[in-house]
Amino acid sequence: MRAVLRHMISRSGSAGVVLSAYISRVHVYLHVPFCARRCSYCDFAIAVRKQVPSEQYVAAVLKEWALWQQEPVWETGSELQTIYFGGGTPSRVSPEAIGCLLDRISADRAVAADAEITLEANPDDVTLAAAAAWRDAGVNRVSLGAQSFNPGVLSWMHRTHGVEQISRAVEVVRCAGIADLSVDLIFGLPAVLERNWGEDLEQAFALEPEHVSLYGLTVEAHTALGHWAARGQVVPVDDGRYAAEFLTAHAALLDRGYEHYEVSNAGRPGHRARHNSAYWRRAPFIGLGPAAHSGFGAERRWNIREWAAYQRAMTAGRSAMEGRELLDDAAVAMEELYLGLRTTEGLALERVSETQVRQWELEGWATLAGGRLQLTPEGWLRLDALVASIER
Repeated sequence: MRAVLRHMISRSGSAGVVLSAYISRVHVYLHVPFCARRCSYCDFAIAVRKQVPSEQYVAAVLKEWALWQQEPVWETGSELQTIYFGGGTPSRVSPEAIGCLLDRISADRAVAADAEITLEANPDDVTLAAAAAWRDAGVNRVSLGAQSFNPGVLSWMHRTHGVEQISRAVEVVRCAGIADLSVDLIFGLPAVLERNWGEDLEQAFALEPEHVSLYGLTVEAHTALGHWAARGQVVPVDDGRYAAEFLTAHAALLDRGYEHYEVSNAGRPGHRARHNSAYWRRAPFIGLGPAAHSGFGAERRWNIREWAAYQRAMTAGRSAMEGRELLDDAAVAMEELYLGLRTTEGLALERVSETQVRQWELEGWATLAGGRLQLTPEGWLRLDALVASIER
C-alpha cells in the first residue's frame, strides 16, 4: 500500500538520444534546494544553509535556462503554461530572486496570460512583505507545507514552524492577494506519536484552502527516520491504519466539496494543480536547478543532484545534465498505465482485459464511466500491484 505514491520508470536507451518532438505548450519546474533543516523523513536533494545564496542560485539557474534557449525544440509561438518553484524550500530564497527568475524567463519565452505560477513555502517564511513581493513577481499560487497541526508531530518531523504559524501564513497569503492556496499534510505516521488524523484534517479544512495534498509517510533508508526504524526506535504504521487514514481523508474531502482527482491531490472545482496535472498527462516539461528532471515524449533528462556540483558546472559553462534516457515502447506504455490510473481520468477501457476489469469491479477497486476505467480509493491503495498485473 505504501507504494501508492511511488512511480518507477524503466530505463533503456543511450546518452545519444535527441528530443523527440517540437514543443509549443511547456511547463517549467525550478528546484530550489535550500532548507533551514532537513526533515526527519526527507531524502530529497537539498542543501541545508543558514544563509541562502540567492544571488548565486539565480546566476546558476539562468545560465542553465540560457542553454535551453539554444535547444532546437521550440516552436514559433511556444508558451509556458505553468511555472513551479519546488524544493527544498523555495520560500527561503529572497523574493527578489523569485522576481529576477520570472522576469528573465518571461523575457525569453512567452508565458500564457492565465499561467499557473506556484511557489512552495514553509509557514515560518511567510511574511506580508515576502508574500506581496511574490505576488508582484507573478506568483499566483502558494503551496504551504503545513504537514500537521500537532506540535509534537512537527517537532518529531524536524519541521521549523509551529502550529500557530500555519494559520498566520494562510492569513498573510490571503492579505497579499494570492487567492489560490494549497495545503500539504502527511498521513500514516507511527502510532506511538498518537496523532489524531481527523483533527488535523479538520484544522486544515478550517483554513479553507482551494487545494489539499495528502502524502503517505514512507521510510527511506538514508534519512533520520530510516535510521530510527533500523534501530527499532520507530515502528512504521501498519498497512491497515495507513489505508484507514487515506480512506478517512477521501471521505472528508468529498464531504467538503473537494474533488479527489489524483491519488495525493484534491481541489475545489476549478482549482486542480495544473502543473502536476501536466506530469500525469505526460506533457512536456523543463526542469531547472540541481536534481531537476525534464521530459519530452519518450525522452527523460536529469540534472546534477548536489547544489555545489551543479553550481560549479554552471559557473564553468558546462551542462547541468547528469544523464538522459529514451524510454522504449514498453516503458512508455507502463508510464501511461500508471499515470492514467492514478487520476480520475482513468484509462481507455481497451487498455485492460475484460477479465481484469470484471475482477477489479467485483473487488471494489475500479469503476467504469464513459468508456474509461477509473480506480476507486481502495484501488488507489493497490495501484502498483494493479498496474503490474495488467496483461500486456
